[in-house]
Amino acid sequence: MRFGEIPINAAAGAILAHSWRANGVNFAKGRVLSADDVAKLKAVGVATVVAAKLDDEDIHEDEAAASVARVLAGEGIEVTAPFTGRCNHFAREAGLAVVDRERIDELNELDESVTVATLPPFARVEPRQMVATVKIIPYAAPRIAVARAIGVAKSANRPLVSVAPFQSMRAGLVQTRLPGTRDKVLDKAVVTTTKRLKSLGSTLNGERRVAHDAKEIAGALAELKSEGCDLFLIAGASAIVDRHDVVPSGIEVAGGKVIHFGMPVDPGNLLLTGELDGKPVLGLPGCAKSPKYNGFDMVLERLAARLPVGRAEIVRMGSGGLLAEIPSRPQPRDDSEVEGEGPQQAPRVAALVLAAGRSTRMGGPNKLLADAEGEPLVVHAVKAALASQAVEVVVVLGHMEDQVRPAIEKAVPPKSRLRFVTNPDFAEGLSTSVRTGIGALGSNIDAAIVQLGDMPGVGAPLLDRLIAAFSPVEGRTICVPTVGGKRGNPVLWARRFFPEMAKLSGDSGAKHLIGEHADLVCEVEMTGEAAITDIDTPEALAAWRERSTA
Repeated sequence: MRFGEIPINAAAGAILAHSWRANGVNFAKGRVLSADDVAKLKAVGVATVVAAKLDDEDIHEDEAAASVARVLAGEGIEVTAPFTGRCNHFAREAGLAVVDRERIDELNELDESVTVATLPPFARVEPRQMVATVKIIPYAAPRIAVARAIGVAKSANRPLVSVAPFQSMRAGLVQTRLPGTRDKVLDKAVVTTTKRLKSLGSTLNGERRVAHDAKEIAGALAELKSEGCDLFLIAGASAIVDRHDVVPSGIEVAGGKVIHFGMPVDPGNLLLTGELDGKPVLGLPGCAKSPKYNGFDMVLERLAARLPVGRAEIVRMGSGGLLAEIPSRPQPRDDSEVEGEGPQQAPRVAALVLAAGRSTRMGGPNKLLADAEGEPLVVHAVKAALASQAVEVVVVLGHMEDQVRPAIEKAVPPKSRLRFVTNPDFAEGLSTSVRTGIGALGSNIDAAIVQLGDMPGVGAPLLDRLIAAFSPVEGRTICVPTVGGKRGNPVLWARRFFPEMAKLSGDSGAKHLIGEHADLVCEVEMTGEAAITDIDTPEALAAWRERSTA
């Protein structure tokens, strides 16, 4: 890649390295300069620009990031579209991040242009939480570096990054008593254990309170086993201090076996693992009665994720096992959590498909119902939205609702993340549909893509790229697709603009807000004019049909 000052006459196709905002020109860094862009810069007296030009042996940052991110990802991972050389991995479900640390290190050693960052191995994740990110550092990466990174990712029969989802367990709890043991303490342990299990999608199926005696423990285990428990927890009135103590002896009397005693985790050192009829048994350390994160949680999480927790796994928990001085550890069972920033989540972006218009420029028929490659035009828009990473799709109906809605419902799965809302004021213009759609969104939505129902060239990859570009932290709160420097639709709007959009009037939509907030606009380059072209007339529909069959 060649980087540096480039004469303006040779700048077409180069990637602008620094933003240019002066004399009526507003180009963000990273923009691929078109011939029209070059002409605008020349018109305001620009002689050179600092930019990057790719060579044949280079891969553009977005293509490189996407290529590496795809091969890294395993089960339970959703990969975002690339933007500014970054591809993120998010968890589909709650579970544990499974990370191959050695191969991540190996990949990061290959070339400074290709980097991967992940959560620590076995970190607990929630749905839509970021697990890993692939970032290409410059505007392009050498092809050989990308190929070598892909080679590392494929060098074993397991992915570098995946999520092991939590699966439901039916736990049985045995608590023992000694003279002076108070019921209040045992009751509190039941509450704490129930919350722990519930946070993992599991249940406390039964509890027994017995004397601190091996035979009594064995009898309680037999009863819980007959009740269908698949995990057995034993909280002794006195901490386990030896492999032959009362609790491990009780496991053996019940017909089970002790696997390992002790763990290099503090708090949690005195945890014991065993097995009864192929099901796990845990002798709990005293800290298990506390809601604070401890070694019991580390083992319980892996069991819920159906990951192995044998001796080999436990003895490797020492690195990172000093928990006592880590107040930021997640404590999902504790109502008094330390306040602070939570894990980075995937933005919750909704797609608003506007399908309420009267199609006046079509000269009669409703264009949204016009045939386009065997399906009504509006169906293309809805299917693209449903195939994207939008968390929900809201279709705004109005004109000919009784025909448009059935046409959509016939073409999409019945149990999709699709909702319909009706705009009773559709005749008053496009803004009324925008207002109706915005008003239908829940308080948990971070942004919305306003998608026109008459743009069949808009596919899921375009929508995903807009979602990937959205970053309020980095000032990208309005994301606009462009082709060769020409802006178009659909546009992604951050939630902060919803109040202003709810006040729109007329038929112009929210276009004026883009001009009023130019510093917050992110242009997202797309390929092909058809991607941002809407169908307004019979001639435009005929032209699109001709292109699509060419």
